[in-house]
Amino acid sequence: MASIVGLQAMRDRYAPPDAEGTALYVRSPAFVKRAMLSYRSLAADVYWMRALQHYGRTRLQQGGRKRYDLLFPILDLATTLDPNFTIAYRFGAIFLAEPPPGGAGRPDQAIALLQKGLDAQPSRWQYAQDIGFVHYWWKHDYQEAARWFLRAAEIPGSPGWMKGLAAVTEAKHGDRATSRRLWTGILESADEEWLRAQAQFRLRQLQAMDEIEALEAVARRYHERTGSWPRTWAAIVRRIPADPDGFAYQLNPDTGAVTLDRASTVNPLPLDERTARR
Repeated sequence: MASIVGLQAMRDRYAPPDAEGTALYVRSPAFVKRAMLSYRSLAADVYWMRALQHYGRTRLQQGGRKRYDLLFPILDLATTLDPNFTIAYRFGAIFLAEPPPGGAGRPDQAIALLQKGLDAQPSRWQYAQDIGFVHYWWKHDYQEAARWFLRAAEIPGSPGWMKGLAAVTEAKHGDRATSRRLWTGILESADEEWLRAQAQFRLRQLQAMDEIEALEAVARRYHERTGSWPRTWAAIVRRIPADPDGFAYQLNPDTGAVTLDRASTVNPLPLDERTARR
């Protein structure tokens, strides 16, 4: 252990500035695990510090392309030496997923690291949640994010709102039917009053999204038939339509788009793919 740490210290002292991020003397997690014997936790801490140094030094680097090439190998070594190294998994995943120049821009490596943590500690629902967030924030894969949020919700000990998070993500992806089923299940089974209230609110939002889509379809048919957009609701419906909380929907006479009243209590609606295309 002393030889490895000493070698790394010498490298840090004498390596040229552009060497950072291009070489790692010990890359084999299996070898390091055998070499450290009973000092694995201590060695894991050393490699975690190396990961922090590499990340911080690269991020603060002035000029040139920021390269985080060593970040995943170092984190892989640290978490092999200590499979329960929670902070290395969770913070390391953020460093890896953050797009350049603030991070490595490797959400795939972040997911691999978190999956490694989940394999080592299957009861850690936080790792499944974090994988969901990587898919959500950095890969923009809402369906996969929702799948991981739901997987986290199924792990014993996970918070009750986790299933709700999966449902919201499904709505953002556009799969409202799945989202509605999830929220209905929460409404029927939740013990916490605030969670039931949240489920009711989200179900009203989903209803509003369906109604807006239906009203816009009516406006489009009017446009196809007459060549112009309806100026008022009276042109296409018998009475002014209102959202689930009683606020009138707003009709744009230039485009046929339908929106919520600014005062509506179901604002803001989650932006699903169909909403984004309008």
